Amino acid sequence: MRISILITAIALSSIQMNAQTLNYPKAHKDNTIDEYFGVKVADPYRWLEDDNSKQTAEWVEAENQVTSAYLQIIPFREKLLKRLRQVADYEKVGTPFEKNGRWYYYRNDGLQNQSVLYVMDQLGGTPRVFLDPNTLSTDGTVALKGVYFSNNGRYAAYTISRSGSDWEEIYVLDVQTGRLLDDHILWAKFTGAAWCGDGFYYSAYDSPEQGHEFSNVNEGHKVYYHRIGTPQSEDVLFYMNPAFPQRFYTVAVNEEETIMYLYESGAGAGNNLFVRDLKKPEAQFLQITSNMDNTYGVIGNMDRQIYLLTNDQAPKGKIVVADLDHPGATHWKEVIGEKKNVLEDASIIDGKLVVAYSQDASTHAYVFTLDGQQLHEIQLPSVGSAGFTGKKNARHCFYAFSSYTVPGTIYQYDIDHNTSSVYYAPKVNFKTSDFESKQVFFESKDGTRIPMFLTYKKGLKLNGKNPVYLYGYGGFNIGLSPSFSTTRIPFLERGGVYAVVNLRGGNEYGEEWHLAGTKMQKQNVFDDFIAAAEWLISNQYTNKDKIAIVGGSNGGLLVGACMTQRPDLYRVAIPQVGVMDMLRYHKFTIGWNWASDYGTSDDSREMFEYLKGYSPLHNLRPGVAYPATLVTTADHDDRVVPAHSFKFAATLQECHSGTAPVLIRIDTKAGHGGGKPLSKALEEQADIYGFIMYHLGMKY
Repeated sequence: MRISILITAIALSSIQMNAQTLNYPKAHKDNTIDEYFGVKVADPYRWLEDDNSKQTAEWVEAENQVTSAYLQIIPFREKLLKRLRQVADYEKVGTPFEKNGRWYYYRNDGLQNQSVLYVMDQLGGTPRVFLDPNTLSTDGTVALKGVYFSNNGRYAAYTISRSGSDWEEIYVLDVQTGRLLDDHILWAKFTGAAWCGDGFYYSAYDSPEQGHEFSNVNEGHKVYYHRIGTPQSEDVLFYMNPAFPQRFYTVAVNEEETIMYLYESGAGAGNNLFVRDLKKPEAQFLQITSNMDNTYGVIGNMDRQIYLLTNDQAPKGKIVVADLDHPGATHWKEVIGEKKNVLEDASIIDGKLVVAYSQDASTHAYVFTLDGQQLHEIQLPSVGSAGFTGKKNARHCFYAFSSYTVPGTIYQYDIDHNTSSVYYAPKVNFKTSDFESKQVFFESKDGTRIPMFLTYKKGLKLNGKNPVYLYGYGGFNIGLSPSFSTTRIPFLERGGVYAVVNLRGGNEYGEEWHLAGTKMQKQNVFDDFIAAAEWLISNQYTNKDKIAIVGGSNGGLLVGACMTQRPDLYRVAIPQVGVMDMLRYHKFTIGWNWASDYGTSDDSREMFEYLKGYSPLHNLRPGVAYPATLVTTADHDDRVVPAHSFKFAATLQECHSGTAPVLIRIDTKAGHGGGKPLSKALEEQADIYGFIMYHLGMKY
């Protein structure tokens, strides 16, 4: 099938971007019908699920031509991109960490596509490049995902992804010489490199079917052991579980190589944990948990005492200690019990527990002894987010702090004296002092109190006319804590309000908050987001013609659901790499892993009807005027396959009756978002913010 383009940039310019005259690529409809519990559901754009077909390729090309032509004539698009590059062009430094007597840190000089890993012989010493991922590709589309140093200090394994895919490759460097060894692992996924002896453990799948590497269901996650200097074909299969092909299995080993952990996940919201005593050569794994709806994470060990962070019988989290000789849950000793706030993270540093709690989505940190006695609270610079690093037997402790108005700053923390000092503060080329951020609370449809952060230029007038960028996620126990991004600066400089809603489904108030936004309660998430927009209107921040809603992945589902349920409430919708087909999401790559949050259309008629009731794809209605919409996805997204966005965009263009444009932007050599080179990220943000600002009536 040939798909013609009936519109050009010249034509777009002459009609002054009047969307009524846009000719969207004609997508043919077939007769595909699925039956769920006796209910027939049409899926006329099923053919767009085949990302290798000529028909799909032609449709993608045609859609991109229409979208590109439209975006290019936004009057200020190039000025906006220039400003985005300007504000991004400053040195960014990561938290230093020590490995085998050397110190490492990541640094980006400003506009480098990927951050570079540097090494110093001592803290504060002269840095030299250890690994520069920018040399791994000419266009920056090879991203460094992780670096894993051997415990003897000889080697460093590193994982990369290409074009944003979740597929990983593993390479090995000689630490002393920097020489790349011949070791090379393919088709690894959701893995690190757990060193033990003369090699490391990693997780991988069998080689996928050629041509369907980015869409077919991933099953049969296996753990292998790779010995340095041998080909992958000789790697030893260490662990697999054929009884549960749709689960993940990963191995971790402590630095002393005395304890091995095996994590099993993918069948619930949490994981199971197995422990093995490596001091006993014949020892087998002991399963110490059996409820995959709970989370169990290893903080670290002190000799044979294993410290765990779990929400088992503690929805907001607690810390327990297990003895390696008797690791079962019945023998655990509670060290820090559940508290009012959510226990987010913990580390053993200098023989103490450094613990981070989330209070109304912001970090509050404390130091405890190993037996749970609180020593002091760490005074953070302000409301924001902090992450701590350090080694269990070393005094050096660092934390990175950021907020909506504070770029990432590194602090060195003195545990004994409870004092912090700035180790590195970025020198930005814009005035952060021009902006302010505050937290507000509002009631959702059912009366639940929901927090929201608002960031804007000082002097904002509550006149009901301010443009708003409303962002949310609301799922998978993932919270949205304050963070900094330069991409918001041009929008804020022009009087925009950046609003982040802490929706149910996240972890802001513990597991109960998470569960309140899952399965048969998923509508709560959408109600929260809708209520946020209504609150902003009723409190004179904005009006319905000045609101853009934005979200990615599960947040893309959020935007899709809200724009179909309340198309009257927003002027612009940006669903990014979204889960749009709730009836078939579990049939691609690792979609089955999301069933703990969503449920599936196979579970029961009740679950099927609930999913169909909010599925963005299935709730587009002919004759409805939808907001100006820019759907975004990418050709290498093997997390949420682009078919979701393809089918949604084709249906939206078919149904839409309004004058606003409804477009799809399909990136190439890009995936779900992780590892995207800065140059591509800025181009994408120029398109997104340009589209938003143009349709909100903003000038640049």
